[in-house]
Amino acid sequence: MASLKKVLEKKKYIKIKLKKTATNHLEIKAKINDVKGRFILDTGASNSCVGIDLIEQFKLSAEESETKAAGAGATDMETLKSENNSLEIGKWKTTNCHLVLFDLTHVNTALTQHDAKEVHGIIGADVLEEGKAIIDYSNMLLFLRKPKKTKKLKKVPF
Repeated sequence: MASLKKVLEKKKYIKIKLKKTATNHLEIKAKINDVKGRFILDTGASNSCVGIDLIEQFKLSAEESETKAAGAGATDMETLKSENNSLEIGKWKTTNCHLVLFDLTHVNTALTQHDAKEVHGIIGADVLEEGKAIIDYSNMLLFLRKPKKTKKLKKVPF
């Protein structure tokens, strides 16, 4: 019987290591706009997020957002948005990553109170859906499907 890893590699999935934190969250390393960061993998978060205080660090362009953020004991938080960012998780990459920016103080306070390291943000269901994610808990691995190459349109001379 073929292993899950071998089956998924044949289907063009990329293997990414996960780490379980002291709080039982899954932590993942990623790069946004070529800047390394530490993120919580959160299947329950609809959008991927970055701390609002890290706009410059991750080279984000921030715009006003109508969205209010809620989660991890905080509700009705003001947000900004940043569109069309590059996101690299292992060898998986997209250049169309939209992020919600909000104050992650409450998240990081909860983590540090339980001897876990602070995070720069959250990788949410939007990225997991785009990558057709499969999480292998027993081996602490995330598999994301390699994005299909988009064909460049030929320029039509006028």
